[in-house]
Amino acid sequence: MARLVMKFGGTSVANIERIRNVARHVKREIDAGNQVAVVVSAMSGKTNELVGWVRETSLLHDAREYDAIVASGEQVTSGLLAIALQEIGIPARSWQGWQLPIATDDAHGSARILSVNGDEIIKRFAHGEVAVIAGFQGIHEPTGRIATLGRGGSDTSAVAVAAGIKADRCDIYTDVDGVYTTDPRIVPRAKRLDKIAFEEMLEMASLGAKVLQVRSVEMAMVHKVRTFVRSSFTDPDAPELKTAGDPPGTLICDEEEIVESEVVTGIAFARDEAQVSIRRVPDKPGIAANVFVPLADANINVDMIVQNISAEGFTDITFTVPSGDFERAKAALASVREDIGYGSIEGATDVVKISIIGIGMRSHAGVAARAFKALSERGINIRAISTSEIKISVLIDAAYTELAVRTLHSVYGLDA
Repeated sequence: MARLVMKFGGTSVANIERIRNVARHVKREIDAGNQVAVVVSAMSGKTNELVGWVRETSLLHDAREYDAIVASGEQVTSGLLAIALQEIGIPARSWQGWQLPIATDDAHGSARILSVNGDEIIKRFAHGEVAVIAGFQGIHEPTGRIATLGRGGSDTSAVAVAAGIKADRCDIYTDVDGVYTTDPRIVPRAKRLDKIAFEEMLEMASLGAKVLQVRSVEMAMVHKVRTFVRSSFTDPDAPELKTAGDPPGTLICDEEEIVESEVVTGIAFARDEAQVSIRRVPDKPGIAANVFVPLADANINVDMIVQNISAEGFTDITFTVPSGDFERAKAALASVREDIGYGSIEGATDVVKISIIGIGMRSHAGVAARAFKALSERGINIRAISTSEIKISVLIDAAYTELAVRTLHSVYGLDA
């Protein structure tokens, strides 16, 4: 017998028929003798509808009331799934975030989870009851107000609940059947990974892979929650799901569980990047702070940073920001031009960041050289480079995105 958390996203609970299908997935695990808690998102499109109503009512709205409204989508789904489970003979009860409680800070709209109390759920497992928990939400206990976790927050809810009830595994059911070496829409020969380390998944999630929310991977890594990504559209009664073998999907786990790591696990890409270059910056102590502190004060995230070697007392600094912050970044720098003393600002939004990810890089030399050689042979110019222990990122012109991804996918032997 295992203790499981099963999480179902918006497309998996988009209508009553799909909610009944989810109930069958839950029944399969109950019939196998497992203890189950379920975390659900709002039905597909409902959160956008609720957000639209709030903005139509007032653009400058109270964030606390915003949370009270948008959290209602998950409340509906959890109640409907509890009824669907009861209909097929499974004891079930819906829970809202505040009823456990899932305690959060007071950053309404993007709150962070502080703790989860799973005692009552564990107690009810003894009676065979399934807990159906509304994801995406918790409570700021000092004020008693509902707080939501930001878009995609149901993934984080599920991992937090899994940690709170000491689950053996957290199964994330989604509209794909696992984590792939890259986007299969760009590289049809991309392979589904059987296992991926927490660190690798965190890099992939933060660099463009949309399978899991970044914060959920962070929480899984911190609390060592084994997380399994699988498809909710597989027939719940399929024979392969009822055998002792591993079902189709990808296990996100500790590095120690992966016997032999590939040098490169996957290729990720992010299209929402913009490049900013500051020309003829005086090369003197404190100048970098004068450039990046105003950006930090404006809450603009800076990623890749390249500084040229000083010439005649001047240097150039190039960095990337999210494309949505491009104009704000230029405005923030223009406001402190006298403090920095730069010559000019140049920028580009038609760029993409390609990242090569793999824990195997730690023990292999020449990984970056292979990438640079392969890209040069295809005539692809690299604008900027950044590296970490398990990642190499390059910034290139957006027009070469697909060619670069396919090239690197092949170079590192990831094609199926």
